[in-house]
Amino acid sequence: MPRRALTAAVAALLGLPLAACSAGTPAADPAAPPSASASSPTEHLATPSAPAASLTPPPQGKGWTLSDIPVFPPKPPPQPITLPATGAVPYLSRIPTQQPVAFITIDDGNLKLPEAAKLMAAARVPVTLFLTTDAIKDDEPYFARLQQQGAVIEAHTITHTELRGKSYAFQRREICGSADRLGQLYQRRPVLFRPPFGTKDATTLRAARDCGIKAAFMWKETVHKGKVRYQEGKKVLPGDIILMHFRPAFVKDFLAALRAIHKAGLTPALLEDYIPA
Repeated sequence: MPRRALTAAVAALLGLPLAACSAGTPAADPAAPPSASASSPTEHLATPSAPAASLTPPPQGKGWTLSDIPVFPPKPPPQPITLPATGAVPYLSRIPTQQPVAFITIDDGNLKLPEAAKLMAAARVPVTLFLTTDAIKDDEPYFARLQQQGAVIEAHTITHTELRGKSYAFQRREICGSADRLGQLYQRRPVLFRPPFGTKDATTLRAARDCGIKAAFMWKETVHKGKVRYQEGKKVLPGDIILMHFRPAFVKDFLAALRAIHKAGLTPALLEDYIPA
């Protein structure tokens, strides 16, 4: 075979695999600078593009969105009430005030729903938690997180037993023991108290006083499974105390309480702000 033909044949054979791998890819210009896409695969993956700000969803959770939370007017400067000078703590279901405020209180602490903490953080309204120490002991830090969000923790006995009719020693142990334990856990000893089931007797209020409690509380409205139940009339009145619990329907209950307060033209306020220091 002539030398020229042999050379052409060898070149053709060598060119076949090169053509298969580079089909559709233009030859690189050795004098051209590397393009941005020429960086290594690792560098490319390590620099994800930022999402567009307009695509950021509003805060929301399971069963609620930010638009479900009413917008309240600013709460007025609190006007602390005068507590009666008696030998026992007062027992209140309403703060005697004409200011356009109402008070959300949440009891027990049996169920620690992440969704409850998320909703309370988004709502940014003041709440008081009356906690039973036996109910919270399986996740005490949960309530520290709620406290960091602005909730104030108060006493609700150790075991959630009915106090009425029990001895002074028994009632004092339940009230003082819960206040002492909550003070150890959350760096503030409670000064308010709610007896379980709202039942009490004169011994309850005397034992509460001896435990350093300033006032004990009943309620005017309750919220259960998303429905508000009223003791008087059909709306929340100024100074009313609303009761709900840490239960599976927490999201519905909390939103129902907020809507009832908003519908009445009131603003959530902190119960402790209306009790003398």
